[in-house]
Amino acid sequence: MTDPGTKVPLLLLEDGPPVRRIPLALARRFFQICTGASAMAVAEADLTPLEFAVMAYVNSTDGEPDIDQSALAARLGVDRNSTSLLVGSLESKGLLERRVNGADRRARLVRLTPRGEKLFTKLHPKAIEHQQQVLDVLDPAEREVLLDLLVRVIEANRDLARPGAGRRKRSANGATT
Repeated sequence: MTDPGTKVPLLLLEDGPPVRRIPLALARRFFQICTGASAMAVAEADLTPLEFAVMAYVNSTDGEPDIDQSALAARLGVDRNSTSLLVGSLESKGLLERRVNGADRRARLVRLTPRGEKLFTKLHPKAIEHQQQVLDVLDPAEREVLLDLLVRVIEANRDLARPGAGRRKRSANGATT
């Protein structure tokens, strides 16, 4: 047991003992590792992992060719402004197209272009391979347990994962607090 006044490192460090019981540190490090693996998978296409995630969500619309941009933001767990920037970036690369929703002129529908579909089809196996490499230290049963536990924790705490949660708030004078 450590003294309450002792400073505890918040990250897993290569040159020190692992901090095994700080969920935030573990989650952040796991996120860094997964993001690094995703970045390697999509680097040749000059995409970020989040841009590839947008393409993956747009590709997985249950047979529907388009997805509403607000629904895409909710699936990604990012705010609508960030989603708009991501979609705009992919649109400028010729990988996505967006159009006005006929049912609601304020809404935008997004779909992969033929070029985007081709690139996604090429990169998807590489992304899966890199994800598998991250989990290769676990046997198949352990992988399932890990994924089941992650899903359970995420589902139980969904209300804490709203877009913008944890961001600094702006005061009335515009300063961040």
